Amino acid sequence: MEDIVNIKYALDTFYFLVSGALVMWMAAGFSMLEAGLVRAKNTTEILTKNIGLYAIASIMYMLMGYNIMYPADGNGFFPALDLSFMFGGDNTVEEVLASNGETYYSGMSDFFFQVVFVATAMSIVSGAVAERMKLWSFFIFAIVMTGVIYPLQGYWNWGGGFLTGEDWGIGYSDFAGSGTVHLCGAIAALAGVILLGARKGKYGANGEIRAIPGANMPLATLGTFILWLGWFGFNGGSELKLSDIGEANAVAAVFVNTNMAAAGGVVAALIAARLVFGKADLTMALNGALAGLVAITAAPLTPTPILATVIGGVGGVLVVFSIITLDKLRIDDPVGAISVHGVVGIWGLIAVPFTNADAGFGGQLIGILTIIAWTFIASFIVWFIIKVTMGIRVSEEDEFNGVDLSECGLEAYPEFTGTHGSGI
Repeated sequence: MEDIVNIKYALDTFYFLVSGALVMWMAAGFSMLEAGLVRAKNTTEILTKNIGLYAIASIMYMLMGYNIMYPADGNGFFPALDLSFMFGGDNTVEEVLASNGETYYSGMSDFFFQVVFVATAMSIVSGAVAERMKLWSFFIFAIVMTGVIYPLQGYWNWGGGFLTGEDWGIGYSDFAGSGTVHLCGAIAALAGVILLGARKGKYGANGEIRAIPGANMPLATLGTFILWLGWFGFNGGSELKLSDIGEANAVAAVFVNTNMAAAGGVVAALIAARLVFGKADLTMALNGALAGLVAITAAPLTPTPILATVIGGVGGVLVVFSIITLDKLRIDDPVGAISVHGVVGIWGLIAVPFTNADAGFGGQLIGILTIIAWTFIASFIVWFIIKVTMGIRVSEEDEFNGVDLSECGLEAYPEFTGTHGSGI
């Protein structure tokens, strides 16, 4: 019996770590996607943002985020803080068995898997505020977002808080984070974009909306495929274990549904773009894939493959019309992050009760409103404080010349003419 326990422990820990590594690879996906969808003069800065935010997220989640999100105790609304995790140590087999019943894995592997999720949420913010935000203002916000804002609403869902705790039972369900990760990141981005304002030249005085094409569509496409791959770890790893027949079958189903939802999102977005624009818009197809992935993340196990495709397809249609609508509202999001992760994140949560009898529409709406209210208010306050103290937007001259030069002092493509000073 002891050998079986040891094997299960090793297998589930290894699966957790590999899944976490796949999710960490999504940081590369976000970096490439955003680098492809911004102008060449802003490429170095967006890459610096992405590697910087990942490091900040890792440190802040170690220092406080993990213990806020998964405390030893709490009242459902506020966790009881215990900051001992940062000083090391790991769960033994006996401790894991005592606290998690039939789940076998290392406590350190759990931390690693969770820390890459908080980095994902922060990555969503970076694309939405691209091309006009001060780099260090963004990093200051990242400290608060990854250390407090994200972990607290994560506690309400996954840490035993009032959204899912046994004492509450409101029927909220979010398997892998359509709300906890994606909606949270999108709402934090929305608060920042509202205070930041649109890029110069994006909107005309007469209501004209001007397209600002990204610099590198092959790079954006590569980033989308990397994210698609990483999402198998994102959703599959959230099953938490692999070491018995039932769980192995569940993981396989999650992989299939995740893939089908992304495929449905691509096809639906391409069709919607063709009907609206008369062309097959690549950027809409890329966002359609991500929309399908976000939509299925709330419940990747319970749908059949055909239903997963439909859920992803609805997400693909929604993201096209959401991007158009936000532009009409003059909410400038260079990569479509608010639409992909916010609007479609809401859809993913609403879709859960269609395939999961344990979830209710009332509970889902409570969860959605909770995440939106907390994240927006907290993020808006933090962004506002940063704005009045150190500023959040670069000068008009620096924006015209490119934030690569003003914020990082080097260009991504120095051999090519036209990157420095290229405006719209």
